[in-house]
Amino acid sequence: MRALTVFLLGLLIMTFTTAAARADTKPAAATPDVVFQRADFATGTQEGTTAGDGLSFGTAAGTTSYTDALGTKTWEYARWTGPERPVGFPATELIASWTADLPQGSWLQIETRARNAEGLTTWYSLGRWAYAEGDIRRTSVPGQGDADATVAVDTLVAAAGKPVSAYQLRLTLYRTPGSAITPRVRTSGVMASNVPERKTVPVSPGGGAWGTELAVPRRSQNVHQGHYPEWDGGGEAWCSPTSTTMILGFWGKWPSAQDTSWVDPADPNPEVDYAARYTYDHAYQGAGNWPFNTAYAGRYGMDGFITRLRSLTELEQLIKAGIPVITSQSFKKGELPGAGYGTNGHLMAIVGFTTAGDVIANDPASSSNTAVRHVYPRAAFENVWLRSSSSGGVTYVIHPPGHALPATTSGLPANW
Repeated sequence: MRALTVFLLGLLIMTFTTAAARADTKPAAATPDVVFQRADFATGTQEGTTAGDGLSFGTAAGTTSYTDALGTKTWEYARWTGPERPVGFPATELIASWTADLPQGSWLQIETRARNAEGLTTWYSLGRWAYAEGDIRRTSVPGQGDADATVAVDTLVAAAGKPVSAYQLRLTLYRTPGSAITPRVRTSGVMASNVPERKTVPVSPGGGAWGTELAVPRRSQNVHQGHYPEWDGGGEAWCSPTSTTMILGFWGKWPSAQDTSWVDPADPNPEVDYAARYTYDHAYQGAGNWPFNTAYAGRYGMDGFITRLRSLTELEQLIKAGIPVITSQSFKKGELPGAGYGTNGHLMAIVGFTTAGDVIANDPASSSNTAVRHVYPRAAFENVWLRSSSSGGVTYVIHPPGHALPATTSGLPANW
């Protein structure tokens, strides 16, 4: 289960930041300020990297040592530093996401730095990512925080009174020295946002997807309770990788039987255990790191990124385009009728809407696969997903590169 560590930490900061940033302009808007900007690898500074079909390791720019629980190893690296990107509003949070091809013997570090009224901040790591095991431990980087910002697992949170006006993204590819391995980043981007403090969110109008339900496979996290407790205590906490697995299944992207041969044969859905293992964040000690889940989807050639949506009206545009999504929300028992539980952070797959506009969710917090389909009242769902005490609309978007995204909301910054 994805505890909303990121957002709840940011909420205390954001309460003051938003007021300071906007006191001389206008009251907080009813909807979040949000923009998602894709990286253009043909711009910026190349240090041994080459831009073409993504960003690839060309020649080594240098060597460095890295130490974690697997020991100290030497790596050669190549690095790309993107140009400064204006946000367009005073942002309080940044989340980077990516997809990459990283064979055994390689890994990737993702960093950002921000500009505020006092200048550029230091660089902050937003993740050290590897598919393979044995090279490094896939991890977020705890303990990062100063007068400008704090990193909460996978999110850069601006300090009070220091909203972000622009940022830079830096990607460093590492490989075994002297090898011919060519790690490659296929896509990357940054979501910048400022979610106003709001306890309730009004229900949004229909977006044209009422009566549409996508045939997304159903998977329960609860049937994995107690399985492989070394990854966040087992399936009881696997809402994020279970949801990611359902979306991958919709696109026909399962791990193979050979991939899952290590899973107990009695396990009903070994693809879920596999996803939990390969999204696990060793510092966070959980499988709910948001960008790690979309990066895991990249293992199967998918495009994936983290953004915030402003309403269910926007979400309907993705459903109409045939793209199911994953949402993050928190709520007390009884706040989401039909759920039967409360949570401080939970992921579920949104697969469609009823003819009355209510939300059809494949909710992994269910007793069995057949019980996964839930219908949640539109107004209640929108409130617990979008309000500031929840995730503020955090969404995973995962789709094949050849399946086009719909147009974004006219007149607002593009958030996908």
